[in-house]
Amino acid sequence: MIAASLLSLLPFLAVISQSGTPVFGAPVNGSSVSPPPPPGGADTSPLAPPPLYAPKSDFDYQSLALALHQEWIELDLFEYGLEKFSASEFEEFGLLAEHRSLIKYMSDQEIGHAQLITNMLGAGAPKRCNYTYPFETVPEFVDFCQRLTRWGEAGVYGFLPHLDSRPSAQLLLQSIVTEARQQMIFRQFEGLFPMPEYFELGIPQNWAWTLLAPYITSCPAENSHLGWQNYPALEVVNGPSGIDLGFQRLPYPAGGPSITHNRTALSYPGRKVDLKWESPGKTVGPYENGTYVTALGSNVTMANSSSPLLQLWAMWAHQLNVTYTPILNVSGNTGYTIQPNGTTVFASTPNNPIVNGTSFIAIVDTPLFITPYNFSLINPHMVAGPAIYQAS
Repeated sequence: MIAASLLSLLPFLAVISQSGTPVFGAPVNGSSVSPPPPPGGADTSPLAPPPLYAPKSDFDYQSLALALHQEWIELDLFEYGLEKFSASEFEEFGLLAEHRSLIKYMSDQEIGHAQLITNMLGAGAPKRCNYTYPFETVPEFVDFCQRLTRWGEAGVYGFLPHLDSRPSAQLLLQSIVTEARQQMIFRQFEGLFPMPEYFELGIPQNWAWTLLAPYITSCPAENSHLGWQNYPALEVVNGPSGIDLGFQRLPYPAGGPSITHNRTALSYPGRKVDLKWESPGKTVGPYENGTYVTALGSNVTMANSSSPLLQLWAMWAHQLNVTYTPILNVSGNTGYTIQPNGTTVFASTPNNPIVNGTSFIAIVDTPLFITPYNFSLINPHMVAGPAIYQAS
């Protein structure tokens, strides 16, 4: 009752003048009535229908279901890492009890995120699955966490403004910004510079599912099919890595976990990047019945990924940009490209190269012009990927 009474008085609460004297009801043209808000905006009127925090379309449902799969694997990953490695194994790389407690708290956050999306989806929401992870050491665990949270974050940014349900988008936004903080923390645990970019990329749902699905080994029978495509896997054969055992064993400030380290970038413009990719038709993900089979984009102009009829392109995706470089010396499902140079969008931004941080690379059949809002237009042109490229 008290809170409701205070809320009702908000338009009439005092504002403080420059002299510090309370002025009740800031006057507008001699009136004590507050001015109307600027016109426009969605659902800002008192006459707007109350928000419904649920999907309005199948696009919404499938996007939220994908986000829920991401939350489940993050919860499982954080719990598994804490269980797999002993205190002494963590401490060898400077991760003390306080750091491990933070990872535990991040797993608690994932419980809340999963519950939020489950509530929006209802009774048919995907349940937690079983997973297989590609690490055997603490540095590999931390590295995988910062990579996985990166594509999880980017995967939501990509579809968030396209949801038909704005109320659902609002709730999802308030969870994904927490995941962005998790990703930065894992970079700090790894001894990397925490945020070597000005903007964060959004990627399409197909990209996020392509990266996530291979780590799912099985799911509850009641989980329904997820309506996103898997592309053939792409491997950066000589990809740079954030793992540096010698550096990570050193005590701060020489190395190890830290708020920040001014480490030299892990890659550089002009670097030769060797690529290898799979052919389409491979079953991936949680189901053994061939439900998820990798496929090329619908407009790819080649007989198959081993017999290109046109030039293939490496698509470098990071921040506000996509940049294309030709794939050279293609032989079967291998080739190489050159890491591009340049700054991101604005020539005036220092220390902001096109390829930086935990970024993405894919193979496409055409260098299509796209922007952050219509990024998914690249989907029909996908040949393989994406893969994570650990530029810095």
